[in-house]
Amino acid sequence: MKFYDAHNHLQDDRFAGRQSELLAACASAGIARMVVNGACEADWPAVAALARENKIVRPSFGYHPWYLAERTPDWRATLVKFLDAIPSAVGEIGLDRWQPELSYAGQEEVFLAQLGLAVERNLPVSIHCLQAWGRLHELLRDQPRPARGFVLHSYGGPAEMIPALAKLGAYFSFPGYYLQERKLRQRETFKYVPPDRLLIETDAPDQQLPTDKILYPLADTDGKPLNHPANLPAVYAGLAEFLGDKIESLAARVEENFQRVFGAL
Repeated sequence: MKFYDAHNHLQDDRFAGRQSELLAACASAGIARMVVNGACEADWPAVAALARENKIVRPSFGYHPWYLAERTPDWRATLVKFLDAIPSAVGEIGLDRWQPELSYAGQEEVFLAQLGLAVERNLPVSIHCLQAWGRLHELLRDQPRPARGFVLHSYGGPAEMIPALAKLGAYFSFPGYYLQERKLRQRETFKYVPPDRLLIETDAPDQQLPTDKILYPLADTDGKPLNHPANLPAVYAGLAEFLGDKIESLAARVEENFQRVFGAL
């Protein structure tokens, strides 16, 4: 079987330069491709370098709403340079009303600017959304969208919104964190995702799996647990069990979906 990680942050400094080691483990675990998402101008070069050095990596460049205060006046031009330099996706972009200290001002403007770049190039786009699902739907409904679709990373919205979002071109990505016992509502939501719109992710180094499902224990330099990207097969296995599906058929379906939206490169 081949496994496809629709969303992670392999460039994260918490991995402390161990990316080659992590990628070797991923290859041994059967991971064929992973989308590595940049979050701000500061980490885009690291994402590009990983992609140039490793065929398994599909780079994605975008401004995450958590880091908008860091953007420079030339952020959009810089983003265009990275998108032009290497086959890539756009993301992680999005809307966030979850963090009380995070200003919402400017989020929609930056989101739409990046969505527009994805539309111009027909690139896949990875979208973060927390407590802004209604507004996100309105923006996606009323704006052009990439013809190849867009990915709702770690989809946590209501099941009732899935048909409307799917009609707009959404793919819904399941993280291992939703295998935690307390995340039953989020797991149940994925029973309503159309089979041809399902993706799977690790979001490494974040979104830990339940302890008993971790295949590759990992910690940062301070001993804090991290999510190893090679845990991806455990996410597949956990979701297959929950859905009452065979992991082989789930893997084949996710592979087809991944290649449809992200391309086979």
